[in-house]
Amino acid sequence: MDHPRTPLVLVTGLQRDLTARTAEALLHRPGTVVVHHDVSALGQGVVVRTERALTAAGVTEVTTAVELAHGCLSCTLRSDLLPLLRALSRRDDVQRIVLHLDPALEPEYLCWSIAEVVLDREPAAEPETAGDWVQVEAVLAVVAAATWLADATGDDTLADRGLAATPDDERTLAQVAVGQVACADAVLLAGPPAGAWEGAQLDAVLDRLVPSALRADVRLPVERVLTALGPDARRGRLPSPHEPLLAGQPPLGEDCGVQLVHLTADRPFHPERLHAALDTLLDGVVCSHGRVWLATQHDRVLWLESAGSGLRVGEVGPWLATLADDAVEWTAVEPERRAAAALRWHPVHGDRHSELVVLAHRQPAGSVTAALTAALLTDAELAAGPAAWAALPDPFGSWHEDPCEASTPAEPTPADQNSPHATPREERS
Repeated sequence: MDHPRTPLVLVTGLQRDLTARTAEALLHRPGTVVVHHDVSALGQGVVVRTERALTAAGVTEVTTAVELAHGCLSCTLRSDLLPLLRALSRRDDVQRIVLHLDPALEPEYLCWSIAEVVLDREPAAEPETAGDWVQVEAVLAVVAAATWLADATGDDTLADRGLAATPDDERTLAQVAVGQVACADAVLLAGPPAGAWEGAQLDAVLDRLVPSALRADVRLPVERVLTALGPDARRGRLPSPHEPLLAGQPPLGEDCGVQLVHLTADRPFHPERLHAALDTLLDGVVCSHGRVWLATQHDRVLWLESAGSGLRVGEVGPWLATLADDAVEWTAVEPERRAAAALRWHPVHGDRHSELVVLAHRQPAGSVTAALTAALLTDAELAAGPAAWAALPDPFGSWHEDPCEASTPAEPTPADQNSPHATPREERS
């Protein structure tokens, strides 16, 4: 790559009017192009793309109806948005690109797509991604202080709020709300909270959910926010599922009923008991995530994440204990993961373990710990060994919808031991 990458700012949030105002504020710097995809008609195979730019003659606006062969979010990215980033980056008059995201377009998936999805190859060109042409400068999440926590812990789906991208988009509002903020380098708070207690509780949640993210009033000049971002800003970097789960040193104590529960275990979960215990994560919990060692899936790392009443479980590759003594295979493993595995290595089970972080706001921390601990194998079950574990009934063993409804608006990302995206095994809402 012998060309500079164009800075890219993502503006995300549930309220279209709030994100639109923030994106508009970024337009005041010359050379900035603001791109917005309206996916409300995506089910009919049409996306309306708007490009606004500040030129010497003033603000220009171009609206294009993009017809897609398949009405899905992945097609929107692959067929239009990602190639557009490359095309804009090549223009001499474009110094910065701002993506004003529709609520249905999740920033984490978009950042992954920018870095990993190979664009259609041009004649005599090497394979490349949009990330070869743009560099994420910041992800800004605009949050309505009065309603975000209720949205992030409720039962509504995107469809209930008129935000679904397609008729079969069954994501919950909580999954999207939490995902937008969790990916953010800065959280911009709009409006006052519903009350003093609600404001304190919102602060306590954000302190633990995104401890490294800058937090500011949305009325603050957004260019000042971008300048204030520190070296810890993610800037589109996606964490590995094998990284430490308590990144950013969040407070571990209780505040306004909000508390982080950090569970570690050196024995596997019983699949049926874990399946039953998951209900504890769907009531009074903002979100949870972590690695799971399941007795019946002895060689695979499972990744669990939940938000509000929505939960997903998927695979993120093998345990290192399953790798042969092959230097090539081990070289492909991240050094940080190898070091962490060496510290916890068990003579029989290797690096297998479970580690979960749960952000509770109404569920007592003790109840969460007790429910998950009771789902681990007993001493007698542990002594029986992997051959006996393999015969245990396993509700996670294959994709199913009862009692869980499967829904993925964008095509699943292949399992990758270094990617936060999991091959789905179960979704529950």
